[in-house]
Amino acid sequence: MTSTQLLKTSPKESVFDAQPSHRMASNVSTVPRSVFGPSPPHPVVWPPLDFALGALACCATCVFTNPLEVVKTRLQLQGELRARGSYQRHYRGVLQALWVVGRTDGLRGLQKGLSVGLIYQGVMNGVRLGTYSYCEALGITSFHGGSLLSGAGAGALGAFIASPAYLVKTHLQAQTVEAIAVGHQHNHLGVSDAFVTIYRREGLIGLWRGVNGAVPRVMVGSAAQLATFTSAKDWVSHSQWFTPSNWLTALIAAMISGVAVAITMTPFDVISTRLYNQPVDEFRKGRLYHGFSDCMLKVCQSEGLVGLYKGMGPVFLRLAPHTVLSMLFWDLLRQQTVRDRTREEAKTPQMTAHD
Repeated sequence: MTSTQLLKTSPKESVFDAQPSHRMASNVSTVPRSVFGPSPPHPVVWPPLDFALGALACCATCVFTNPLEVVKTRLQLQGELRARGSYQRHYRGVLQALWVVGRTDGLRGLQKGLSVGLIYQGVMNGVRLGTYSYCEALGITSFHGGSLLSGAGAGALGAFIASPAYLVKTHLQAQTVEAIAVGHQHNHLGVSDAFVTIYRREGLIGLWRGVNGAVPRVMVGSAAQLATFTSAKDWVSHSQWFTPSNWLTALIAAMISGVAVAITMTPFDVISTRLYNQPVDEFRKGRLYHGFSDCMLKVCQSEGLVGLYKGMGPVFLRLAPHTVLSMLFWDLLRQQTVRDRTREEAKTPQMTAHD
């Protein structure tokens, strides 16, 4: 493959254009231009490089949104399997929770689990984007609803492969001092200690404990975002509030999409967090839940339906900036890559002429 074939696009292309030529990287799914119609043109950047840029963009975004992940995990574990009003509430909302964590654990406490979170983002998005692009190459996305199914399937595969990283991230983000502790405290000394401890105690399978909650979580979130983001962006553009290339158009569309994703995904997110964080017995079985359906049933019985929507605030607040920042970082990385390749191609004929 020649350099010209590797990268061939204009540096002026932007991910915020009304007719984007590439997919969006987000925490839940790629978002093609058309969800139910014909799939968009293939990426103008060499696919393996595009996947790496998408993963890198999501990793960069994770640095900014990780504090909301910490708060979300604490809110979802607070009052686990206890009736409302029967436990002390250390965290009463997003802003108050951020303040409590910052005051008690310090600024480093707001970035707990960041390193393993970056691993999760890189693996998760690399696998998801790669799988989705392969589905495009096979022509699956050209069928009616093919983009939706491909996005959900690619997200599920990414969630499965990256599950051990998400498991450790949940453990570390739940850990804190006793005064504000919620949920089971695993007391890991760090990322490597967590992986080693889980492996020694539960074996290789133990690293994938809780994956039965993570896969449906990502599939539902993926489908919801695929079905709402593009249509929301089209609606905002047609309303002529802003120009199609204005970043505010993407921000508003991401917020609208975020509402749909937060409503549909939060119950699965709560179940996923509970399954990941629960302690295990000597037989390597969960002490609190036997599986996805058992967890959902127990949460509803003990905490009511509202228990499935704990942490919905940070889930929503994280989705919109994560979506927009991921798109922005990916766009900047792609433009820089194109500029670098263009300069290299411009130098090649000159060197040949001198020879």
